[in-house]
Amino acid sequence: MHIVLVEPEIPPNTGNVARLCAATRTTLHLIEPLGFALDDAQLKRAGMDYWRHLTWHRWKNWTTFVAQINPAARLWFIESGGARHYAEAQFRADDYLIFGRETAGLPIQLLEENRERWLRIPMFNAEARSLNLSNCVALVLYEALRQQGFDGEL
Repeated sequence: MHIVLVEPEIPPNTGNVARLCAATRTTLHLIEPLGFALDDAQLKRAGMDYWRHLTWHRWKNWTTFVAQINPAARLWFIESGGARHYAEAQFRADDYLIFGRETAGLPIQLLEENRERWLRIPMFNAEARSLNLSNCVALVLYEALRQQGFDGEL
């Protein structure tokens, strides 16, 4: 699996996602601009010593990222407003799960261009704007891994 964070802003969220990716042998892709330096203490603290166990890539921008991946790759865009919720998707081991910035989410144009792969996480309280980014990644990633029978579990 692949997790893609588009322009992440909060170091502890990215550190938590890095730790999750290391524990699940999931590749992490960070799309610039980043809202922090990669040597940020909060980023390192949240990721603990898992960074050395992580396969990750840093991309200059979305266009560079898309140009380097297999054109047949399936990209899933997780953002509020999607027609389907994440558990309705049928994930494969080489899929990319795309998440946007903490404050703004994914660009609407990107979502509109990929409406058939735009997924949402159900919310039950109109007063709650969103879930934490690292929680969202964990929810969707573990559903994808469950669908694959947790292949590779220790």
